[in-house]
Amino acid sequence: MLDIAGLTLSAEEAAVLGEPEVGGLILFSRNYESPEQLRALMAQIRAVRPDLLVAVDQEGGRVQRMRTGFTRLPPMAVLGRRWQQHPEAALAASRELGWLMASELRAFDIDISFAPVLDLDWGRSGVIGNRAFAAEAQAVSQLAAAFMAGMHEAGMAATGKHFPGHGWVEADSHLDIPVDERALEQVAAADLQPFAQLIAQGLDAIMPAHVIYSAIDAAPAGFSDYWLRQQLRGRLGFDGVIFSDDLTMEGASVAGTFPQRCDRALAAGCDMVLVCNRPAAAREVLAHLRRADYPASPRLGRMRARAADISPERLAAARTLAGRLCEEAA
Repeated sequence: MLDIAGLTLSAEEAAVLGEPEVGGLILFSRNYESPEQLRALMAQIRAVRPDLLVAVDQEGGRVQRMRTGFTRLPPMAVLGRRWQQHPEAALAASRELGWLMASELRAFDIDISFAPVLDLDWGRSGVIGNRAFAAEAQAVSQLAAAFMAGMHEAGMAATGKHFPGHGWVEADSHLDIPVDERALEQVAAADLQPFAQLIAQGLDAIMPAHVIYSAIDAAPAGFSDYWLRQQLRGRLGFDGVIFSDDLTMEGASVAGTFPQRCDRALAAGCDMVLVCNRPAAAREVLAHLRRADYPASPRLGRMRARAADISPERLAAARTLAGRLCEEAA
């Protein structure tokens, strides 16, 4: 999965998207100007690759790539605060936000948003912070499950991130190599719980963290056979898609060159690797994949969006709810 530079698809980018080793495209804020422009861009993309998996980060709060013409979504922490006093109302609101987010993206033929965040807010991580639903594993599990149910209702698969939990480390894996020094028992007792709960309820995909859990394994989770095969596939019984986090992030640098990062992520159990915001690195990985001849993962087809009925009345009510929650979060 790679990205493109701007608001339209260039001839060179169209040729790259036509390569069989490319299975996905992730959109960023620079790729969005207006609903009309997005519709035209998606028509260009689908003309080249109708089967391409198109993704975006549209969590809400700080992480919402498409804003003008889309409903402003609150940070998920507002639902955690509501859950403390009115759990049933918070769960209903979470489901509606998941449905709203997915419904608006599905109107433009975008397959997935990489959501929900399953990290716990330990009050330590600035890069996670209010992206997390709550500090308590039970609250995160219930609220995220409701959000996922709303996404599913709108025809969108859900991706839980960042396995096995990014909330404890202070360093930002975009810029640094975070190390979580806790023992497995501590991680399993808290951070792993939302992942286990959502897997049992049909979570479609997971994105591992570029975090080293030094007391457990020397490799960051996204390059770790222990975390992806033994824990995620084995102990937790997960058979969904594993997306690497972006291989250009500093947290991935310990895995070597970009081709080496690709090999290590795929060998550890990832189904698809992301290479974003570094076109030269994406071309390098693409050339490497041509030579390496990795088979495409049969799981990836499950992530394509499904048709769903979108009620205008429900959309209006969900947008009103989102507005109220944004005011509450301010």
